[in-house]
Amino acid sequence: MVSTRTAGRRRAEPAPGPGIPVLPGVDPVHSRTLEVRDHTGELRRWHLLDSAPFLAERGITPRGTLLAVHGNPTYSFLFRSLIREDIPWRVIAVDQLEMGWSERTGVTRHLQDRITDLSLLTDALSLRGPVVTVGHDWGGIVSVGWALDNRHDLAGMILTNTGIHQELGESLPRALQLATTPAVLPATTSITDAFIRTTIAISNPPLPADVARAYLAPYRGRARRRGIEAFVADIPAHADHPSRPTLERLAEGICEVEVPTLMAWGPKDVTFSDRYLRDLVARVPHADVHRFEGASHLVWEDADVAGLVARWLERTFGASSRPARAVSTFAQQAPEGHVGAPIARLAADPAHRHADAVVEMGEDGREPRRISWQLLHSRVEDIAAGMLAHGIAPGDRVCVLITPGADLTAVLYACLRIGAVAVIADAGLGVDGLTRAVVGSHPDWIIGIDKALAGARALGWPGRRISVARKPTLDRAALGIDTSVSELADAGRQMQELGAPLDAPWPDPEADAAVLFTSGSTGPAKGAVYTHRQMSAMFTAVGDTLQLDPQRGLVAGFAPFALLGPALGAPSVVPDMDVTRPGELTAQALAHAVDALGAPAVFTAPAALRNILDTSGVLDGAERAALARVPSFFSAGAPIPAPLLQELRVLMPAARALTPYGMTECLAITAIDLEGIEAAGPGAGVCVGTPVPRVEIAIAAMDALGETTGEITTEAGITGEILVRAPHVRDRYLMLWGTTDTASRFEGWHATGDVGQLDAAGRLWVEGRAAHVLATAEGLVTPVRIEEAAESVPTVRRAGAAAVGPAGTQQVVVILETEADHRPGRATRPRPADPALQEAVRRAVQQRAGVPVTAVFTTRCLPTDIRHNSKIDRARLSAWADATLRGEPGRPL
Repeated sequence: MVSTRTAGRRRAEPAPGPGIPVLPGVDPVHSRTLEVRDHTGELRRWHLLDSAPFLAERGITPRGTLLAVHGNPTYSFLFRSLIREDIPWRVIAVDQLEMGWSERTGVTRHLQDRITDLSLLTDALSLRGPVVTVGHDWGGIVSVGWALDNRHDLAGMILTNTGIHQELGESLPRALQLATTPAVLPATTSITDAFIRTTIAISNPPLPADVARAYLAPYRGRARRRGIEAFVADIPAHADHPSRPTLERLAEGICEVEVPTLMAWGPKDVTFSDRYLRDLVARVPHADVHRFEGASHLVWEDADVAGLVARWLERTFGASSRPARAVSTFAQQAPEGHVGAPIARLAADPAHRHADAVVEMGEDGREPRRISWQLLHSRVEDIAAGMLAHGIAPGDRVCVLITPGADLTAVLYACLRIGAVAVIADAGLGVDGLTRAVVGSHPDWIIGIDKALAGARALGWPGRRISVARKPTLDRAALGIDTSVSELADAGRQMQELGAPLDAPWPDPEADAAVLFTSGSTGPAKGAVYTHRQMSAMFTAVGDTLQLDPQRGLVAGFAPFALLGPALGAPSVVPDMDVTRPGELTAQALAHAVDALGAPAVFTAPAALRNILDTSGVLDGAERAALARVPSFFSAGAPIPAPLLQELRVLMPAARALTPYGMTECLAITAIDLEGIEAAGPGAGVCVGTPVPRVEIAIAAMDALGETTGEITTEAGITGEILVRAPHVRDRYLMLWGTTDTASRFEGWHATGDVGQLDAAGRLWVEGRAAHVLATAEGLVTPVRIEEAAESVPTVRRAGAAAVGPAGTQQVVVILETEADHRPGRATRPRPADPALQEAVRRAVQQRAGVPVTAVFTTRCLPTDIRHNSKIDRARLSAWADATLRGEPGRPL
């Protein structure tokens, strides 16, 4: 290229300059240098990545420009993944002066200087709108400064692990506290390369060696690292810092920017933690947010951020852009009603006001505690009034961590009454899962039992804390407690006695009502956000399916379902059990809970059914009589085979055995009883029946590699991903824009991630997870078909199907529990099955599923999800099988 000069700029060569090595994942043709006058008026040499040659080679006319700005101590290399065919935008990723391969000028540059320098560079490039800024770390702040100063060209913003505000007096993250200490600053940033090595070392997973070397390459020698030191020194933590006024200007200015915005975040960042994301979301509430669970500071390396950006750009600016519309709006709507209104109605009805609403089973044989509808209504109203008086406002997220019972019920419905968003993350997720759920939900308040509040204190969960019962002063101080539910209720009651009853309007039907977390059986638990309209429709669907009413109570063997009772006007009770292990519910505990309500319906997790049968031998006559009164029992969370339902008939002979199909995102989809299962007979997978009222089902067909296509059908016999449309489909996933987009990629449908087919009678057959479909040389085969075939072999208790190898030629591995060797508890290391069992399983799978089995193993306990203890973790099995067949024996499940 012939160099040209104009006032203030000089264009230079498009290839790397002297000393710039070829970098992994970077085509040298995209690396160029450019001389431009900086804020001091001097010509300075910039290095940048420019995707213009990439687009030109493919004949792509760019839709606009992505202006990418790195932070400290990275450089443009961070954004190399943005140069890809599905991003038809010109990418300009700069190395800031003193950084990367740009010039070391010796000038100390403050925040405003960097913003001005960047604007001078884009002027030299004749960069015009539409421009979407992309920023990371302190480059995010610089990119916001450019956006505010160039609003006429700004079309959107993308921010990743950055921060725009730091309160005076608020401590910097510990990593920066140490780095900014005068005695430490030079030693870690310029004298040595400790700062950059620490930055790249916290990547999760660890960076490949060549990528780590690429990040170190521009910073060999102290002279080339002085920019890192100066960048750290420019953190404006104090009022008298020269960059403080600029930071405050940007923090205020970003609140006025209404362009489309995407925030992609690595929550494990030790520097820009979720507290900075919470601040940004508060300032840009219209932003689309995606938290990559498990990713750290270098989120661009840890996760497929570029893939997310590609989809977001297309949805926002591309040909397929369209106004976001919730799946539930495409469905036939349920009758309108306020969530929790039945509590007030029954409390006012003389026939029901003194009847049981909630029953708490006493431990060690103590009498149950009974709460009437009238008492529950008064408690809800009192707590709701006290919440408002204490400052809990409509729209605030309230994480409720209370043991199932009257307190949990009252607090939940008080939140729903005033429009606070209830975050329901149950203990069944385990400590790690619960921590991810709470932190990821960004709660304003946490209301919890002592154990939960101690965990919140120890683990640094966000949100002001409220205990259930009053606490002594020392306990309040130790746990950081604001107040208690008891005090909120007392305050609300006193207000009513003084003539100021609760006078809050019912929330808007389109306002957020609750965040319900998935089981985490297919990855980290996801928060499904429901509006009040969707939640009301969900309760209606469950009530219609389970036929619950004030005369038919509910025994919730899966504790979270106890919260459904009050919304349906049905009394509820949780058996005496460990709510974190629903699979350990005993027949005796179930019988006592049934007896407490007379003749209630029973709802359990699938894993509990087998344990109920296994522990039924100790039942006495009264306990057997109680179970014999059960009119119906239900189990959801995983399909239930007919033989198990038939065995349960011995314990509950009068009960209608119903197995609904649903999920956290849409609680009731289909339902079928034992008679329906028997009438359907054997087939592909497990028959889960026909849709419940106002629900529609379709199938998205799969190709030969198991990928879902765009062909949507309701024809019988076509296997593919199950799609659902209903008024009670979740609104979105919380701070998971990409996940929401994937699940809503078929307009008007929620893609469940399950695979199955419809039969000629309109019944749905579920065959496992779409992600677990095996693409073998013989064709597609679903895991349930393999597992059902293996489980038909005598002595096999349960089977899990694993896939090994690339799609199209995957090999099948089967891992079994046997009746003789099964032991509940943790999954153990599988061992090869004995030859006779191997041969029997191979023969059964070949005959019934049509695929050969490469290997058969046995284990005492298959790995399952934490919450339901029932969904086999097939991804974990596949990872183990792959490692084992590659010669890594002894690897644990």
